[in-house]
Amino acid sequence: MAATRSYVVEPALAAYIAEHSTAPDHVQQRLMNATEERTGGAARMQIGNDQGSFFEMLTRSMGVTRAIEIGTFTGYSAMSIARGLAPGGSLICCDVSEEWTRIAREHWELAGVADRIDLRIAPALDTLAALPADQQFDLAFIDADKPNYPHYYEALLPRIRAGGVILVDNTLWSRQVLDVEATEHDTVALRAFNRMVAADTRVRCVIIPMGDGVTMIQPVP
Repeated sequence: MAATRSYVVEPALAAYIAEHSTAPDHVQQRLMNATEERTGGAARMQIGNDQGSFFEMLTRSMGVTRAIEIGTFTGYSAMSIARGLAPGGSLICCDVSEEWTRIAREHWELAGVADRIDLRIAPALDTLAALPADQQFDLAFIDADKPNYPHYYEALLPRIRAGGVILVDNTLWSRQVLDVEATEHDTVALRAFNRMVAADTRVRCVIIPMGDGVTMIQPVP
């Protein structure tokens, strides 16, 4: 059975989807196991294999050569995107944890994608601000601190090339976005972010009920 981190789809349906999707290979499974063993309760932050497969296939089908990720954790999403990059492609990963990204580096080496990934340990907004003014990306993935989602989005949107895509994780937040009585800080931040993107005439967007909710955003031509 393919591993999943579905928090929004009914469990039996999630299991069926996992059983009929490509299962994780030995490196992906090793990374999932290492994340569980070495990060404890934080392991739930890792994307599921279904998301990883989707990210890899999307990256490959778009012919992505320039990608960026905000929030890397132990590197599963980065591994997936890096595997889908076109020849000569590269991925910038932004994170602040040496401890968790150490696990990522180990497994990127095992997966044979380490040479495609440029890991930058610093606050992501600082990394984005330091990039050349004309640097563009085909694909971006945001999966970091929720209150800063609008700031990451605004910093990235001008850098996405025509036809490019921004993916944003956790936008259904275990269905908590539906609960008007749920007022936890991250829940409120995600509701506000979802409203902002849906109202933004510069983009088209769709929320995919995969994992904990993945929003796909594309600049309007």
